[in-house]
Amino acid sequence: MIDTIVGILLILTFLGFIVFVMKGGNIMLGFLVMAILWTIIGGIPLKTAIVEVFSKPALDYGSTIMVIIFGSWFGRVLVDTGVAGAISNEAVKVSYKHPIIASILICLVTSLIFTSSYGVGAVIALAVILIPVLISLGLPKHIAVVAFSLSIGSAMYVNIVIIKQLQIFFPNVLYGAKYLKFGFSAMFIQLAVVTLFILLHARTIHKNESEKSDHQLTSTIRVPKISYIMPVFPVFMNLAFGWEPIPALMLSIAIVLLITGNLKSYNHALIIINDSIKTAITDISGLIIMLLFLTMFSATAVKNAAKFSDILNSIVPNSPTILAISIVILAPLALFRGPLMVWGAGSATVAVLAGTGIFNQYFAFALMLIPSVSIAISTCITQSWNLWLVEDSTIPVKKFLLTGVPYGWISAGLNVALALYMFK
Repeated sequence: MIDTIVGILLILTFLGFIVFVMKGGNIMLGFLVMAILWTIIGGIPLKTAIVEVFSKPALDYGSTIMVIIFGSWFGRVLVDTGVAGAISNEAVKVSYKHPIIASILICLVTSLIFTSSYGVGAVIALAVILIPVLISLGLPKHIAVVAFSLSIGSAMYVNIVIIKQLQIFFPNVLYGAKYLKFGFSAMFIQLAVVTLFILLHARTIHKNESEKSDHQLTSTIRVPKISYIMPVFPVFMNLAFGWEPIPALMLSIAIVLLITGNLKSYNHALIIINDSIKTAITDISGLIIMLLFLTMFSATAVKNAAKFSDILNSIVPNSPTILAISIVILAPLALFRGPLMVWGAGSATVAVLAGTGIFNQYFAFALMLIPSVSIAISTCITQSWNLWLVEDSTIPVKKFLLTGVPYGWISAGLNVALALYMFK
């Protein structure tokens, strides 16, 4: 009886957290307050809480933080050395006489770059190059911005920075061949949806004269064409040789600096390394603290799982198929950091789902990741780089959401079906 009352109180505070976040409350502060509240409500002893809630989880998460830092640094190096810009411009040069193909190719290249790149800084650096090109090809501004944001979102299915964050809840899910088979499949499914999105707006795309296209290309630093494969090189090292993320990222950074001529001078190398590190860490500084508070909240959720398991078992379906259908129907609840957005109020949802242990971890991992990526990261205004894209392009928020969310929802539905097929 006591556990039931405690479970009800835990769920009520969870619902309060969802309302808080969806009304624009500070998520980082919310995680910390929830960790404290669930420690008190759950009756976790003080000494246990100090060690196993507010200390050990954050310390154990240090290795993941390092992967996030190196991933962000690699993305910044790709931008600062000119590799990302060169890949983008090459896509335009190859297909500019065929605007529809060019638009699709630009989205593919954007996705390729963000398989390893991460952060609002990297998005801005590419957006100022590629969005004007998409618009010049004939895409209306809001269509160009949504196509760009959906393309970035597709890459997050394999981006190590994103995957490592969700592994807090599912420690048995490894960033290796088993997951990446799903991750790359999901990425290309979302890119197929982006392609459909562009084709449905193909009437607005006009043909461009070659001299006009040459004038519109953004100048970038010249880099060797071999550098074009570097965005996926860390993933290749993991799949081909079983390398851990940090050494794979370090090797990739070194190769990019070497082949782009940034290691010829000691002083120049020192400058670009220092500047890229500073920018990369600045991009993710708030994220790191938020994730540390999230680990504390996750620890309380695991310790309290038994107290609300009876209630949850009556709500959460035991059938993987029914759960999958529910996620597809409810996927838009990931908007505005809602209960299906892992890096929002959905952190409580995923913590609770993981704590029940009802489902295969890979399956549960995928089902929580999909609405967060295809809906929230790809089409929601609360994602930092989407907010910048909308403000910079002066698109009404409502127009951005109405344009993007239906296609994010289609992508989510298809990828849930994929997860059910591969992991149930």
